[in-house]
Amino acid sequence: MPNSFSFIYSRFYRRWLYLLLSVLVAVGIGVGSPQKTQAISLFDLLNQGIQIFQLSTISDREEVQLGKQINQQLVNSDIKLYRNQNVNRYVNQIGQWLATNSTRPDIPYTFQVVQDESVNAFATMGGYVYVTTGLLKAADNEAQLASVIAHEIGHIASRHSIEQMRETAIARGFATAAGLERSTAVQIGVDLALRRPHSRQDEFEADQRGLRTLGRSGYAQSAMIAFMQKLLQQPSVPTFLSTHPATSDRITALKSAANSQKAHRGGGLNNTVYEEKIQPLS
Repeated sequence: MPNSFSFIYSRFYRRWLYLLLSVLVAVGIGVGSPQKTQAISLFDLLNQGIQIFQLSTISDREEVQLGKQINQQLVNSDIKLYRNQNVNRYVNQIGQWLATNSTRPDIPYTFQVVQDESVNAFATMGGYVYVTTGLLKAADNEAQLASVIAHEIGHIASRHSIEQMRETAIARGFATAAGLERSTAVQIGVDLALRRPHSRQDEFEADQRGLRTLGRSGYAQSAMIAFMQKLLQQPSVPTFLSTHPATSDRITALKSAANSQKAHRGGGLNNTVYEEKIQPLS
């Protein structure tokens, strides 16, 4: 019993010693550095020095903060945003309506169009969703575009990126007893957003959540199935499908889940109206 107590005490002591040293380093840097601008508060200084994310218990606020930092790096160095205000406003309106009707409507969402002719869409934690100009052109109507956005919202609602980040950090040996350091978390998040496919189970779950969100938002659920079937007929498999589970399996699962009597009901199926909305892309 005494040995067990000593072991627990030792682990507890080491963890807090690590945090204390981080604080001292942060304070030392702040005191030793000349301030050319407004002084940084002690709270902000300490926060910068020891900001650690415990991914197993990360709060919504921390997730949104981390997502914001990942997004900043993405848009500053890894992707190029499409700047047409009308198209961006249109995509954001669709996304915000879907988010309101999703299973996780209580965090802020940001929807952005990426200047890229490949057919792709992805999301990162904290409510950040990206769709390419190539995907906007590939969709026949608003409901098809909404089906992709709803799928990405499904990933966010299920917090799949957080779980992926945790698994990646452990596999690479980056996670410590205290958690994952902020800059490391941001780098992993950027890598996951751009290059890491979700697991088969994650994709099926995001499909199911997305399908329900699509229906609750008033869009025809058949649009999700129709868009996947259309992309399967293209000469090369689009980026966001090529890294996912077999699309035919996903279509089968969606057909089983969709309400057969209501799947073709709903808005967003007018191709002409959609073409007018994305006309700047042509």
